[in-house]
Amino acid sequence: MTQPVILEVCVDSIESAIAAERGGAHRVELCGALADGGVTPSAGFIAMVREKLAIGLHVMIRPRGSDFCYSEEEFAIMQRDILQAKQLGAEGVVFGLLDLDGKIDTRRTKQLVALAAPLKVTFHRAFDMTPDLVASLRELQTTGVGCVLTSGGQQTAIEGAATLKQLVQAVDNGIGIMAASGIEADNVADLLDRTGVREVHASLRSPLSSSMRYQNHRVSMGNAKGHEYHRFVVDQEKVKKLLSAATNGSANPSPNSPKS
Repeated sequence: MTQPVILEVCVDSIESAIAAERGGAHRVELCGALADGGVTPSAGFIAMVREKLAIGLHVMIRPRGSDFCYSEEEFAIMQRDILQAKQLGAEGVVFGLLDLDGKIDTRRTKQLVALAAPLKVTFHRAFDMTPDLVASLRELQTTGVGCVLTSGGQQTAIEGAATLKQLVQAVDNGIGIMAASGIEADNVADLLDRTGVREVHASLRSPLSSSMRYQNHRVSMGNAKGHEYHRFVVDQEKVKKLLSAATNGSANPSPNSPKS
């Protein structure tokens, strides 16, 4: 029997989280600051999503944007944030640590995995920034990480499909390979067929203009000028279409329980 496809949707607002669940997503990856690749969301945000959603909730643990080589102080922040995510009811956490040479920081990864237990741990796309993905996968298989989020070392999963297939074939201890980046309804079936992955991670967002009647366009609060009055929100219909395309229109219930 073919394994069901698991869809994780990346969200940075309560509105997006609710839309992801209504569209049929099996879980959400909760982030702040997606424009920077995602950082740890606030405690209030985690608590509200856990209150509103019945599906799985995995929380990004990333103290800042930029690279993935962290100071001792930043590592201590990650430890505190993992404990907070556990306390607030998350089923999983998502993080990635590299050393100065861009290789997996196995020592500190093992420490965080142990601290997170029994939560599921996903090693995020810091993996794609390593010099040898197969070697990095071998290292991660010694750490207790349950899943690796990757585009196969390319900008999109479609571009990295050959490497994703190689990674799926290289797994020997049950660690999951979750494909990410650029996955939409029009390419997901091809990606699944070419790679053998059964978990996909997507954002599936559409632009939304601000409802504010007064808008001051003379002032911008961030580096990206003019972003104050529009944002991107998960599109419930895009979630449904991706799942339908991934399963050829058949039902695809979440395996085991809603909070997988």
